[in-house]
Parts: sequence; C-alpha cells; structure tokens
Amino acid sequence: MVAVGLGGPNVGFSPAVGGIAEKMRAAVHGRGGEAVRQLALITVLYLAYRVGRMFTADDTVHALGNAREMLGLEDKLGLPEETTVQAAFLHRDFLAVPANFYYATAHFTVAVGVLLWLWVFRPQHYRWTRNLMVALTGAALVVHVLIPLAPPRMLPEFGFVDLAAIHGQSVYGSPDSGGLSNQFAAMPSLHVGWALLLAFAVVAATRSSWRWLAFAHPVLTTVVVVGTGNHYWLDAIVAVVLLGLAALLHPLVVPASATAWGAMGPVGPQPVPTR
Repeated sequence: MVAVGLGGPNVGFSPAVGGIAEKMRAAVHGRGGEAVRQLALITVLYLAYRVGRMFTADDTVHALGNAREMLGLEDKLGLPEETTVQAAFLHRDFLAVPANFYYATAHFTVAVGVLLWLWVFRPQHYRWTRNLMVALTGAALVVHVLIPLAPPRMLPEFGFVDLAAIHGQSVYGSPDSGGLSNQFAAMPSLHVGWALLLAFAVVAATRSSWRWLAFAHPVLTTVVVVGTGNHYWLDAIVAVVLLGLAALLHPLVVPASATAWGAMGPVGPQPVPTR
C-alpha cells in the first residue's frame, strides 16, 4: 500500500509496507537455518547439473546427427516447422530483441522469484514445487547425457538462424569456446518444463481469478525458445512429459490439497518441517 499526502507537510508518497515486511519477518524468523540449507541444496544441485552436462559438451558429430534425425522425426509426426515461428521474429527487432532478453533472463529470475515467494508465503507449496523441479532437472540431465542434441540455431542449412547472435545478445559462446556450458543439451527444454511447473505452483497456491494468467509464462516461453532457434517442438513436448512422469511417479511430493485448484485459498506463512 502507498499513502499519498495531498497538501501541507505530508505532500508526496510514503510507502506503507509494514504489512508485507511483517509477513516476511514472520516467515523468516526461526527459519534462518532452513533458508541456508535450502540455498545450499539448490546451489549444489545446480552445480551438479551444470557439471553433468559437460559429459557430452564436445560430442559435436553425434549432437548434429541427432538434430537432423530430430527434424526428420518431427516431419513424420506432422509437427509444424520451427522456421515458421522464427520467421515472425526475423527482421523485426522489436520482437527479436525482447525475445532474446526473455530467453536469457526469465528462466532463472522467474524461478527464483516464484520459489522465494512460495518459501516465504506458501511454504506448503514450496516443498512439492522444489521437489518436482529437482526431479525434472535430474531426468533432463539423464536425457542430456544419453541424447546429445544440437539446437536448431546450429543448423543454418535447414533455414534456422541464431537470433541472439545477430543482435549480440547470445548467452553462449562458440561450441568449442570451453567454459561450463553444454550447447548440445537441447533435449528436453528445461525453460519450458520449469515455466510450466511454476505456473502450476502459482495456480495451486492462490485463489485469485487472475492466477490463470501464470500459464502465459510457459506459453510465451515455448514461443520464445522456438522462435529464437534454441529448441525444437519435441524438446518442449519431452519436457512436459517428464514433468508429468515426475508428478505421477512421486505422488507423495504433491499433497492432495495442493491439487485442488478451486479449494486453495491464500494462507499466511506456516511452519514446515525442517527435515
């Protein structure tokens, strides 16, 4: 809330953020140790994921061969060509530049923002969201190792363009530049998988009629990853399938109350087990 003074000594804006600050203090108070453990856990898992991806980081021939086979499979399945989506961004800087920026920044910033919000205000939803994210990321790592796959932007002979490289917004160097990055890990698209999971988490944790707008994030993410030449349709499809399998094979992760969309109401911070 913001208090506005219309005259006299109170002219101007004075933020009334006591309510939110009080909620945050209540959530963090007594949970400092848990916060440190959660941060350490996420950091270790992220580093393990990045290191694991490096196992196939130099498998160029195999990755490019798989990419060509992927396009053939998509053609047999009747999926639309990714170049059709990318054509909408080419020669339109007002679309290409924001799309590249969204691809480079939204993946982690939205995830961190939603997870932090859940941890502070909806801890009962934070736990299953975190667990499913870990399961999805672990499954993706296995696929990355077993099926190295070059992204569409590395196949100019099929009409693909590296949109980010054109505008100088690429988050990747050349494939042989080294560093803690594996550009042959297109399958599955964790951008899409995480975005869909976070949308479900927001919908499950709130009651507002506006909560369904959260699904705009995975929809926009799918369009962006395909339009920028970073993923194939099947990358997104496999990510959705893996997320579904993670939820089905680990039902204890998602409490029954968290799946009752209409019954969930906004609740204040609640204590959660530290184990």
